[in-house]
Amino acid sequence: MIGFFKSIFAAKKDAKITKGLLEELLLEADVAYEIVEEILYYLPPQDEVKRDDLKRVMSSYFIYEKERVIADDKPFVELILGVNGAGKTTTIAKLANLYKNSGKSVILGACDTFRAGAIEQLRQWSLRLNVPIVASQQGHDPSAVAFDTISSALAKNIDNVILDTAGRLSNQTNLANELSKIVRISQKAYEKAPHRKILILDGTQGNAGVAQAKAFNEIVSLDGVIITKLDGTPKGGALFGVARELELPILYIGVGEKMDDLVKFNPDEFLDGLMDSIFG
Repeated sequence: MIGFFKSIFAAKKDAKITKGLLEELLLEADVAYEIVEEILYYLPPQDEVKRDDLKRVMSSYFIYEKERVIADDKPFVELILGVNGAGKTTTIAKLANLYKNSGKSVILGACDTFRAGAIEQLRQWSLRLNVPIVASQQGHDPSAVAFDTISSALAKNIDNVILDTAGRLSNQTNLANELSKIVRISQKAYEKAPHRKILILDGTQGNAGVAQAKAFNEIVSLDGVIITKLDGTPKGGALFGVARELELPILYIGVGEKMDDLVKFNPDEFLDGLMDSIFG
């Protein structure tokens, strides 16, 4: 989980960890400057940094004032959002695989009717995973696909519904309106849907993803974040920015291309790994 920090910290792991060195390490790991300054401010006054003190300060970023309670409903409906290239479709497949492996039944809804090939891409994943899919043609009303998918899940007693959406830019008003409509129509199919609205963020973008997340949160009020492509990138420090600015739980992180490379995010394990990398 913490492999993306190792290349940065490896050359300095035997050094005494002073506040100056810690600042350098965290900035290289793409922890936002204002967060680095906060971390340094709340550490004890001495220059040498102790592991327990640093973990205590950093853990505060993953404490959420209003942790969203997820109901144990069936079907459990998740709406997946994100811009093009963030790994949204692959993450949907990984989620479906995760649910299947835990004994749950899954249905996919191909609500991305905007991008050419998006429907076929999700259809291929449904065949590979052997899960049903509701899909239509490019240009069809995506909210109608969401309605039909949830209705099918209710009729067939399916546990989990995963709805894809068009990879959208946050400043495209028409697509933002479309997203709000999908939420409204989903509630007509099942009044509690969608149970979770999850944003997929590209981990290689670092703190640039925080602005994206804010924009999406304003449109639909997000319930959680999945951060992808954290294997082989030094920008894992952006997790602190997401947690601080949105106060939303990071649900999973993507650490590879394989179906099982979607890991449930555990802040304590994450911080222990980070501490190991810093203090050797």
